[in-house]
Amino acid sequence: MPAETVVRVDHAGWHGHLGDPEACVIAAVEAAFAVAPAAARDRGELTVLLGGDEFVQNLNRVYRGQDRPTNVLAFPAAAPGLLGDIALALETVIGEAERQGKAASDHTRHLVVHGVLHLLGFDHESDGAAAEMENLEIAALARLGIADPYALLDRTDGAGS
Repeated sequence: MPAETVVRVDHAGWHGHLGDPEACVIAAVEAAFAVAPAAARDRGELTVLLGGDEFVQNLNRVYRGQDRPTNVLAFPAAAPGLLGDIALALETVIGEAERQGKAASDHTRHLVVHGVLHLLGFDHESDGAAAEMENLEIAALARLGIADPYALLDRTDGAGS
C-alpha cells in the first residue's frame, strides 16, 4: 500500500454511482498492491481523481495528444515519495459499464487497479506484458469479489480497459 492514498471527488455524479467513492477507490488500491510483486511496490503517495469527461479529455489532450475523453489515465511521479496520479472520467466509465453489463462500482475498481499497476511499472505494450498485467488485474479483482472482466471479451475486437 502506498504511504498515503488521496481520493479527490471532483464530479458529484460519482457519489450516485459508487455510494462511497473513497471506500471504493481505497479497496481497489489495496487489492492492486496486494497482488503486485514485492519488487514493484512503491510506497509513495498516490492521488486518485474522480472527475468528468471534460476534465479527463483536457488531460488526455495536453499529456497524450489525444483530444477525447478516456476511462482512466495514470501519471507516474518523478519525485521521491510520490507514486503518481490516476484520473477517471465519470461519463466514460459509466457508459462502458452499461455497455458491458457491469456494475459501475466493479468497473471503477477495475480501472483503479489498472491505473495502479501502470504506476507500478506494468503495461500492455506487448502480448506478454499485457498477459502479465491482465493476470494481476484478475487476481486483484478476485480479492474484491469481482469476476474476471476478460473472460467474456471477444479478444478480436480490441476490447479491454
